Amino acid sequence: MGDELPTRADVVIVGAGHNGLVSAILLARAGLDVLVLEAADVIGGAARTENPFPRVPGLRHSTGSYLLGLMPPELLAALDVRIPVLRRDPHYFLPTPGGPGSPYLLMGSDHAATRRQLAEFFSPADVAADDAMQAELAALRDDLAPAWLAEPLPVEETAQRHVRPALRQVFVDLVRGSVADYLARFDFRSELLVSMYAVTDGLSGLNAGPDDPGTGHNFLVHNMCRLPGSDGTWMIAEGGMGTVSRTFAEAARAAGAGILTGTPITAITLDGGAASGVLLADGREVAARVVLGACDPYRLIDLLPDGALPDPLTQRMAAVRRPGTTLKVNLALTGLPRFSCLPPGAPSPFGSTIHLLPGSSSLVSSSLPGSSSLPGSSSLVGSAPLGGGRGGAGGESPMAALRGMWADVQAGRLPDEPTIEWYLHTTVDPSLSDAAGHHSSALFVQSVPYSPAGTTWDAALPGYVARLVEICERYAPGTGDLIADAVALPPPGIEAHFGITGGHIHHVDNTVSFTDRMPYATGIDGIYAGSAGCHPAGSVIGAAGHNAAHRILKDLTP
Repeated sequence: MGDELPTRADVVIVGAGHNGLVSAILLARAGLDVLVLEAADVIGGAARTENPFPRVPGLRHSTGSYLLGLMPPELLAALDVRIPVLRRDPHYFLPTPGGPGSPYLLMGSDHAATRRQLAEFFSPADVAADDAMQAELAALRDDLAPAWLAEPLPVEETAQRHVRPALRQVFVDLVRGSVADYLARFDFRSELLVSMYAVTDGLSGLNAGPDDPGTGHNFLVHNMCRLPGSDGTWMIAEGGMGTVSRTFAEAARAAGAGILTGTPITAITLDGGAASGVLLADGREVAARVVLGACDPYRLIDLLPDGALPDPLTQRMAAVRRPGTTLKVNLALTGLPRFSCLPPGAPSPFGSTIHLLPGSSSLVSSSLPGSSSLPGSSSLVGSAPLGGGRGGAGGESPMAALRGMWADVQAGRLPDEPTIEWYLHTTVDPSLSDAAGHHSSALFVQSVPYSPAGTTWDAALPGYVARLVEICERYAPGTGDLIADAVALPPPGIEAHFGITGGHIHHVDNTVSFTDRMPYATGIDGIYAGSAGCHPAGSVIGAAGHNAAHRILKDLTP
């Protein structure tokens, strides 16, 4: 099938995100006529490499998703594709806002060096706790792997079928419980370490706080990295995350699938209670016996006639619907920031995920070096009010700060002390840089309210970005002077830019797991779902696209 709009297809896939493209490869290779329709002018959904900076137009950047970690190696083998990935080493950097000699952690492939830092800056008990947790997670990761490329089972049945007996109850409690409770099992002495793990694995992308049920599932998901050569760490896709989407699209087209961008659909049509095709925004129609929603589940539901889905599914998906709470501040930098806590000769922290955590200053007795004035950045990020968030850069403990942050978000306040994951990929992947050597960087901020109380994102965003840069300055003075351009996407901006309902980067909150997510087979003959809102979870995984395609082929087999 070419890229001209046909009047009919065996399968129409709504959305050219990575899951939809995975489905297109498998269905086209099975001999079906497959047409992928994408409303945006580019493929990839949130897995894109773009040139988003008006002031630095040559700099390339992963505007949405920014690391590849959870894609099963068995899926890549089944698709017979290769995605070039680059190892980050170190992969975690946990600084504190003090001068040389202040605590920090650079976690990388040198296991012994990491353990020495844990013991020196934190405690030997933290070394033992981390070793115990990593060993348990490695066992769960190995056990659970086959469950991701199969239809989901209830939690207890998943444990019985896939998890070794000694860890079955641990698995059930983790999936259903909170990340705070899981981490408490290991007797870490440093709350800053607990906070780091809680944020980056437990809370990332969630509409939830550290004590909420289901945050343990998100923590487990984020520890499922099994890519070859990764040693459990997330990797940089060379050329940005658009490389993932482009690789899949090339394979889909080679198999005969058609992919059309800039082609929004307004409705999925039914005939006699079964799929009959799709209606495009320009009035054209494409007939199809199968329609696969690779868009988010709520977009799929909106495209279907009212009342078409079974009531229990409609009610369940409405009950788990949540808006996004992630703010992404994409940055173009003229140079590399300098972290004041790192002593001379320390390994470079760039390429790693840099964790700026509220409460980290409680470990530093010296005065903070941060400044409230940011020369060179005020013209980019403005000085609007912050929206009434809590204060607290001082002695508040890290976990208390996380709980306070979530209380702010629930009340509609923009937290004064949010969690920030800061990254800078051009030192590892120079192909992203422009001729002038600008650096591609971003702040991934968790959590913020979808709609700030008493203000709007348009009014609050410039001042809030200024606040975030101010926080960066505590750790790396002079950062504001390096900012050549900044493009911020609050939850409504994520919704508009990537077409994700509610701006929720996981489509369905990852507190929702296994059979409680959107099913591949919707209960309407010929209508299927296959996005990040399905099993196994939100993120750039591809398993949902694989599993939805296999379900379709199974149902089409006489």
